[in-house]
Amino acid sequence: MLAYILRRLLWVPVVLLVVTFVTFGLGVYGPGDPITLRLGQHANPEVAARLRHELGLDQPFVVQYREYLSGVVHGDLGESLVYRGRPVSALIFPKIWVSMQLGLLATAIAVGAGVPLGLMAALRQGTWKDTSIVSGALSLYIMPAFILAPILLYLFAFRLHWVPAAGWGGLVDKRIILPALVLGLPGIAGITRLMRASTLEVIGQDYVRTARAKGLLPRRINYVHIGRNAILPVVTVVGLSLATLVEGAFITETIFGIPGVGRLAVESLFARDYPVIMALTLLVAAGYVFVNLAVDIAYGVLDPRIRYR
Repeated sequence: MLAYILRRLLWVPVVLLVVTFVTFGLGVYGPGDPITLRLGQHANPEVAARLRHELGLDQPFVVQYREYLSGVVHGDLGESLVYRGRPVSALIFPKIWVSMQLGLLATAIAVGAGVPLGLMAALRQGTWKDTSIVSGALSLYIMPAFILAPILLYLFAFRLHWVPAAGWGGLVDKRIILPALVLGLPGIAGITRLMRASTLEVIGQDYVRTARAKGLLPRRINYVHIGRNAILPVVTVVGLSLATLVEGAFITETIFGIPGVGRLAVESLFARDYPVIMALTLLVAAGYVFVNLAVDIAYGVLDPRIRYR
């Protein structure tokens, strides 16, 4: 296992180098000019040229890319083209932490409800409980955030006055409840269906029939022999969702007034704020790489039959 982890870690710089090269190339040669967007179409050409020179955008591609890589290696992600004087790291990391807190709670809601519901539906296959669970989960899945959010706001904030309507106070503040539900409730459907399908496949395995023939308690069979093996596909899906936490959720964060990274990412795309875009892309790529490694390790822990060489 240790040798496998080391081999995977050795590939991390290569993957991130390719990601930075492609992203930087799209930023330099892609459509749109950040200087024109910043100064306007009728800006003085001399002012535009001077600003382009100050930002180093008039240098050759190789020089720009080399300086960017040098900064990344030393922890410098550059300076925002829109928010002058603001380092990219100081601009995005506080917002990423906000979005990650919201995303982690939403993921916990989806997994905490979806896994037991999917297991229960599979164990009660063909009964009214199975139909009710699947139908209820799908009814949540088809409701987008811009419809679910107003419903929850009207019911719990304006009618019952249980939670505040908007704002941000951190993971332990009541203002995180509604946005976490908006993000987490639709995810219950996917986790439920995946867990149900995986459980139905595991139920027919020989080791489950052997456990029943030995007279083991149904609870032990359901949660140790069936549930532990059926949850492996769910681990993959949850791992991939965790890797995207740094992206934020633009609609939900906007509705609830949450200072997350989702809105910043959309604004940076329209403003051609390439340093911010490249930093977010690099962080998402790094997240995918390390989360995939963590998922592989979790496979080996959950299923002793899986061995890496």
